[in-house]
Amino acid sequence: MSHQTDTLERVIIKFAGDSGDGMQLTGTQFTNTAALFGNDISTFPDFPAEIRAPQGTLAGVSGYQLHFGSTNIYSPGDRCDVLVVMNAAALKANLKQLKKGGIIIANTEGFDAKNLRLANIAEQDNPLENGSLEPYKVIRIDVTKMTRSALNDSGLGTKEIDRSKNMFVLGFLYWMYNRTLDNSIKFLEEKFSKKPDILNANIKILKAGYHYGDTTETMTPRFVVNPAKMKPGVYRNIMGNQATAMGLIAASQKSGLELFLGSYPITPASDILHELAKYKSFGVKTFQAEDEIAAICSTIGAAFGGSLGVTTSSGPGIALKGEAIGLSVMLEIPLVVINVQRGGPSTGLPTKTEQSDLMQAMYGRNGEAPMPVIAASSPADCFDTVYEACRIAVEFMTPVMFLSDGYVANGAEPWRFPKSSDLKPISVEFAKAKNGGDKYLPYKRDEKLSRPWAVPGTPGLEHRIGGIEKQHETGNISYDPENHEFMVHMREAKVEKIADFIPDQTIDSGPSKGKLLVLGWGSTYGSIKTALIDAHAKGYDVAHAQIRHLKPFPKNLGEILYNYDKVLIPEMNNGQLVRIIRDKYMIPAIAFNKIQGMPFTAGEIFEKIEQVLSEK
Repeated sequence: MSHQTDTLERVIIKFAGDSGDGMQLTGTQFTNTAALFGNDISTFPDFPAEIRAPQGTLAGVSGYQLHFGSTNIYSPGDRCDVLVVMNAAALKANLKQLKKGGIIIANTEGFDAKNLRLANIAEQDNPLENGSLEPYKVIRIDVTKMTRSALNDSGLGTKEIDRSKNMFVLGFLYWMYNRTLDNSIKFLEEKFSKKPDILNANIKILKAGYHYGDTTETMTPRFVVNPAKMKPGVYRNIMGNQATAMGLIAASQKSGLELFLGSYPITPASDILHELAKYKSFGVKTFQAEDEIAAICSTIGAAFGGSLGVTTSSGPGIALKGEAIGLSVMLEIPLVVINVQRGGPSTGLPTKTEQSDLMQAMYGRNGEAPMPVIAASSPADCFDTVYEACRIAVEFMTPVMFLSDGYVANGAEPWRFPKSSDLKPISVEFAKAKNGGDKYLPYKRDEKLSRPWAVPGTPGLEHRIGGIEKQHETGNISYDPENHEFMVHMREAKVEKIADFIPDQTIDSGPSKGKLLVLGWGSTYGSIKTALIDAHAKGYDVAHAQIRHLKPFPKNLGEILYNYDKVLIPEMNNGQLVRIIRDKYMIPAIAFNKIQGMPFTAGEIFEKIEQVLSEK
C-alpha cells in the first residue's frame, strides 16, 4: 500500500503511558536512533512522582518528550506534533500539550471501562468515541491485542507478552518516520542476550509494529526528517548526568589526580554514582556511604589526602551536608559539591525539576562561608561546566558548588566529543618543601590567594587542620577577634579573585545594547534561546545572556547589564538570581518565575518578552 510521505524540518513527539508501559525506554530508543541518523535532538523525560503509583491513574502517567529535526534544536519544544498514549489517563494528562491538527496514536485497549474509571472519565465520555478529538488525527491501534496475537505461540506468559507492547509502538513510529530498526535490535540483543525467548519476542513485536504501518488500511502519513547540518566531528547522544560523570573523569585525567566520589543515592543525582562506578579502569573510586553526612566527610578525607574529591546530591542532601561543606570552606581544600536540583522544600517534588537551590548554594551554611557556584545550561554543557568546577576547586583550593537540575540531568542532546588538547589544563602542585624558613605555613597564600596543598605523610610538612578558626598563615587555632575578621575577608577575597581567571560574560544572541536583556542561568537556556529566535524574527530589540559563573560573577557582567533599558530574569523558583542581581548591581531587574516542576516553554518566555517591551 502506498502512503503519502512529507518532509518536515522538525517534529515533537510525546510518549505517554502508565509507568509500567515502558515509555521512557521507547522514547530513549527513538532518540538514540534519531541521533545516529544525524538529527539534532532535545529530550525531556517526565517521571511520575511515586515509584509505583496505582496503574492506570493520572498519578502514574510517565512521559517522554522528544524534539528532533534537521535544524538546530535548543529545547524539547512546547506543543507536540504527535502524542502517543497507552491509556486514557495518558491522554487526559497530555492532550493540552498537543497542537491542533496533531496526531494521536492511541492504544485502544487502554480506553476500556476499567481504564476510563481509573482516569476519572465516565464511560459515556470515552474520548475515542464522543467526538472530542475531531480537531486531531487519531490513529487507533489495539496494541495489546496485536502483541498477544503475534506472540501467541511464543511460550511466554501473558504478563511477559504485554511487557513487549511498547516495542510495537516503537516499530510503528520507526515506519512512520522512515527509520531503521537496526539500532534497537542491537540494543535488544545486548539487553536480553541471556534470555533468548524474551529477545525473540521483542524483536518480533518491533518488526510487527513496523509492518503494521506498511499494511494498515488507514491513511497513516509517513514523514522524512533529514539530518541536521552540524559542526563536523564525532557525536554521541548524552544525558546530563552522564556528561557530568564524563566531565569528572576528564578532569581527573587532565589533572593527574585520582577521582573519589563519596555519595548517597538521591533522585535525580543517583545516575552520576551509577555511571562513575563503571570506570574503575580509570582509577575512579566510588563509595556509597550510609548517609549524606558520611558521604561528604569521606570526600573531605579524600581531598585532604590528595585526590579529586566529589560528592553528589540534591537539595535535601545538600542541607544535610551543610556543616561539612562549611568545614571544607574553613579547611580550604579542593572539593566539588554537585547539586542536581529538584522541587522542594523538604522531599518536595522528587522527580520534578526546579532551580530553587541557588540561595542555598550561595548562603546555605552557618557563618561567612563563601564558595564558588557554577551552573550548567544543557545536558552536554554539564561536561564543560563540571570540568570547570574541578579546575577552580584544585587551582584555588576551595570547595565549589556545581548546579544542575532534573531537567538537565535527565534530558539528552547530541554531544561532540572534545579532544584532550581542547580542554583547559588543570594545574596541580603539591607542596614539597617548607615555605616559611624552617617552618611549613599551611595557609601562606600565592598570587591567587590560594594556600598550598600538602599531602599527609610528606616529610616536614605536618600541619594542624580543623574546623576552628585558624591563625593567618600558621593555621594554629586562633580566637583573636581581628584575626577572625581578617580571615573572613581573606576567604571571601579568594573566591572573588577567581573572577580574574574566568572568561568575560558574553551575549548569546541579540544586540550588545538595547531595550531588553533576557538574563538566564542553568536549564532555562534552551527555552530562552528558542524564544529569542522567534523574537528576532519579529524584529524585537532584545538580547540574551546566560550566566555560567554565579559566584563570582564575570567581571564585565555589570557593564553588560547597564547597556539595556530593562533586564528580565526567568527562573524556575520564586525569584533568587533576580534578588542577587538587584542587590549587587542596583538595577530594577524584572522577575519571571515558574514553580510547577516543569521547565519554561519558549512560548511563555516569548509572551513575557512582548509584555515587557510593551510596558512603558
